[in-house]
Amino acid sequence: MQVIGFNLTKIHGEKLENFSKPNINNNIEFTNIQKEKVELLKDLEALKIMFKYSLLYNSPEAEKTKKNEKQGEIFFEGNLILSVTDEESKQFQKMWKNKKIPQDSMSSLYTFILKRCSLKALNIQDDLN
Repeated sequence: MQVIGFNLTKIHGEKLENFSKPNINNNIEFTNIQKEKVELLKDLEALKIMFKYSLLYNSPEAEKTKKNEKQGEIFFEGNLILSVTDEESKQFQKMWKNKKIPQDSMSSLYTFILKRCSLKALNIQDDLN
C-alpha cells in the first residue's frame, strides 16, 4: 500500500468570542472507500479513501460537566488515493462493509493525514489568533 494522492475538498476554521485557554480534541473519521481508476498503475489497483479531520476547542469546564461548550473548530474534508494490490483492495472493501479500515493500515493512514493537515491547521490557528 502506498499513498499516491492527497486532496482536500473542504477547509473550515472558526473562533468564537468566548475563546480562552481551551482544551483541544482531534478526530479522524473515514467516511467512504471506493475503487479509483488510475491509468498509470499497471498491475495495481487504486482506492480512494474519504476522510474528515477535526480539531475542536472546548472550555476546560466542558470536559468536567460533559457539556459541549465549543470555543472554536478547524475542520478538513478530503481524500487519499492509495495504490494497493488486488488482495489489499479486497481486504479494504471487505472491512469497509462494517465501516472499518484494516488495522495494519490504520496507523500509517492516520499518520499521513495528521502530517498533512496539522501544518495547515497551525496556519489557520495563527490566522484566527
